[in-house]
Formats: sequence, C-alpha cells, structure tokens
Amino acid sequence: MGLDIRWPIGLMFSLVGLALTVFGLLTRGDAALYSRSLGININLVWGIVLLVFGALMLLLARRGGAGGPPEK
Repeated sequence: MGLDIRWPIGLMFSLVGLALTVFGLLTRGDAALYSRSLGININLVWGIVLLVFGALMLLLARRGGAGGPPEK
C-alpha cells in the first residue's frame, strides 16, 4: 500500500483548478455572466485557489516519501 492520498487529491484539485482558470480567463470580458457575483470573475479566482491547493498537495506528496509509521 504505497499510494499516498495526496497524489490523487492534488491531481484532482489541479485539474479542476486548471479548468476553472481557463474558463475564467476565456470569459473575463463577459459582464453579464458575472453580474450575479458583483462583477467578480469568481471562476478565475477559485480556479487559481484550487490550482494552488492542488499544486501544494502534489508538492507535499513528492516530498513526503513512503509514509507509514516509523520503524522501531
């Protein structure tokens, strides 16, 4: 059981964050789309947040090594 849970979590959040970021960048000039969120491009903001969190999880998984309890 060598799979660290941070790998799939980081990958999932990174992919969703990337999709939201791209969508937010492609629709940043559409004022009607963001009128309900007071003109804030919420897709771009949360896409970046999810992308940073996913990248952090992947970084921690890479640095973490083999997990598990320490040997005595």
